[in-house]
Amino acid sequence: MVHGGPEGAAGGPDATRRGRLIAFEGADGAGKSTQIAAIGEALQARGLDIVATREPGGTPGAEAIRELLVSGPGDRWDPMSEALLHYAARREHLVHRVLPALAAGRWVLTDRFADSTMAYQGYAQGLGQAAVDRLHALAVDGLTPDLTLIFDLPGEAADRRRATRGGPGSRYERFDADFQATVRAAFRDIARRQADRCVLIDAAAAPAAVTAAALAAIDRRLGLP
Repeated sequence: MVHGGPEGAAGGPDATRRGRLIAFEGADGAGKSTQIAAIGEALQARGLDIVATREPGGTPGAEAIRELLVSGPGDRWDPMSEALLHYAARREHLVHRVLPALAAGRWVLTDRFADSTMAYQGYAQGLGQAAVDRLHALAVDGLTPDLTLIFDLPGEAADRRRATRGGPGSRYERFDADFQATVRAAFRDIARRQADRCVLIDAAAAPAAVTAAALAAIDRRLGLP
């Protein structure tokens, strides 16, 4: 069950209980976008009304903030400033897209949510877990997904996948190997500490096998028609 929700948004916290929120997490290159498309199609085939979205982004205001975050040099932002921008985008995303969809009984699949801020800013950029927790409580009233799928991929494999995309990549993709390794370790630690909400998925398998594992986790944790 989704917990909490900004007061007054889409009818308040009770309105969020009708739908389900599933977050897709993991380092860049882990295949989250591919899996959201495949899993969204599979869930629609079971009669569910699906909204696929992303963070930072998903609404015009949040997409404008996204551009500030994913472009420019790696040291463009102080870690706290960066986390604040993420939570500003997240608040916009929740109020204007996620909560209305949940209130309408739709299942929301989001490419990244708050665990990314924890992994990237809290762990890898050294802001600390307590600071991110305080921002989360303030900005989204502690709302958490019904289920978080963390797609885990070794750094070398993630590098190869990112290389096939062409172009310079986003600001986060350009961080060095040590940073990327810290992000991966952070996601694995989050999955271990919050096993009641998170499922670690081996993203090194063939895409169809990854989809099957993710769907099995969704069925096991949330139940499917």
